[in-house]
Amino acid sequence: MARRLLIAGNWKLNGSFSMVDDLLGGLAGNVPESVDCAVFPPAPYIKYAVERLDGTGIACGSQDVSEHDAGAHTGELSGAMVVDAGGTHTLCGHSERRADHLESSEMIGRKMVAALRHGLTPVLCVGETLEEREAGDTETVVLGQLEAAIGEIGIEGLGQSIVAYEPVWAIGTGRTATPDQAQAVHAAIRSKIAAADATIAGRIRILYGGSVKGSNAAELFGQPDIDGALVGGASLEADSFLAICRAVPVTE
Repeated sequence: MARRLLIAGNWKLNGSFSMVDDLLGGLAGNVPESVDCAVFPPAPYIKYAVERLDGTGIACGSQDVSEHDAGAHTGELSGAMVVDAGGTHTLCGHSERRADHLESSEMIGRKMVAALRHGLTPVLCVGETLEEREAGDTETVVLGQLEAAIGEIGIEGLGQSIVAYEPVWAIGTGRTATPDQAQAVHAAIRSKIAAADATIAGRIRILYGGSVKGSNAAELFGQPDIDGALVGGASLEADSFLAICRAVPVTE
């Protein structure tokens, strides 16, 4: 069976209502039907984006979610709130959350549990720093992050999730892992999951993120274990995001 790839755009700390109009207006009706697509705007724009995307088939989610459902947790965004705004997905454990907010892999796993509790699809982000890669610790770091999340959510919970491999050294730097480098890590992630459940390993989507562009997307998508992309800067303009979507190989 041919893989159906997912191209997801993480807007990070960027956006305005006019940007939402321009960007989503450019995407509507132009994403190839063979591609699944999702966007992750800042929280204030989720509901507006959902309304703009109505009928387009493009999904919308949050960039983070709280491990708590309610209570004295000022500034947090609960899964129930994301769902109430119309979101269907949430990022969990993006490297910027891990670095800027000191989120542990165990906390990220608990956020995934909370996301599933509210019917959201968690996108677990894993990845190594340049120092870790140069030390030869890529698989140790990435698989350790994955294992910690599984420890909280369980393999069945992971089976309801998506994994995104984002080498920290390639996020927003213009540097990109070679297709072979990316494939090697994706294969290791899938093998780790297969050790617990081969069926889940076979169906779970593992996305690549790290300066993905229209010019390098096709070669990345040609790798057997890369099931799409989590796109940062190139998702902020319709033309550059669509170039990535159109790089997905057409299969019968």
